Amino acid sequence: MATQKTKQKIVASFLTLVGERGWNGFEMTDIAASAGVKLSVLRAEFSGKTACLRAFLSEVDQTVLDGIDEDMADQPARERLFDILMSRLDALAPHKDALREMKRAAGRDPQLALKINREAVTSMRWMLTAAGMPASGPRASVMAQGLAIAFARVVDTWLTDEDPGLARTMSALDRQLDEGESWMGRLDSVSRFLKPLFAAARNRRAGKSRPEPTEAGDETAGGASPGAASPAA
Repeated sequence: MATQKTKQKIVASFLTLVGERGWNGFEMTDIAASAGVKLSVLRAEFSGKTACLRAFLSEVDQTVLDGIDEDMADQPARERLFDILMSRLDALAPHKDALREMKRAAGRDPQLALKINREAVTSMRWMLTAAGMPASGPRASVMAQGLAIAFARVVDTWLTDEDPGLARTMSALDRQLDEGESWMGRLDSVSRFLKPLFAAARNRRAGKSRPEPTEAGDETAGGASPGAASPAA
C-alpha cells in the first residue's frame, strides 16, 4: 500500500499533467512515470483519472475543514458558508491551470461533467456541514447540488479575476448565495403547499386498498361465508 506522501505525489502529478496537457492529453502510465511509481502501485490506489480527482477534492476539503475560523462560530450560517467557500478558493488557487482544463473538457464531454459534478456535490456536503447546515436528507441533497452549481459559476469568475482582492469573485459568491437562498425559499414554499395534497393522495390510495365492508344480507343461503363457492357455480 502506498504511503500518504506517495498518494499526494501521484495527485500532484495528475494535476500537473491536466494543467499542461488537458484531461484527455495523457494516460495513467504518464501519471505513474511523472510520480516515479510503479504502475501496479498507481492501480492499487487509483482506478483512473476520476479517482485522482476525487483524492484531490478530498485534500481540498480537508484543508478547508482544518482551517475553519473559530471566530466565525457565532455568525449566521450564510456568513460562515461565504467564509468557507472563499477559503476553498484559496486552497484551489495553486491549481488554476488544471481547473481551467477540467472545465474545458467537461464542456465537451457530458459524461465527464456528470462525474465531476458528483464529486463536487460530495465536497459541497462537507462545506455545508462546516457551516453548520444540515447535510443529510432530501432537502440537504438539493442544497448540496445547488451549491455545487453555484460554486462552479463562482469559479468561472474567479479563474479570470486578476484583482488581488478578488472583488469580482466575492461579488459573484455573494450573488450566488443570495440566489440560492431565494431559490430554496421558493422550494420550501412549494413543498409546504404540496405536502397536504400528497398526504390526501396517500390517504385515498390507502382507502382503496382496504377491503369493502361486508353487508349482513350478502351472506349466501345456509350461512355460508362470503368466501365459499356458490352451489350454482
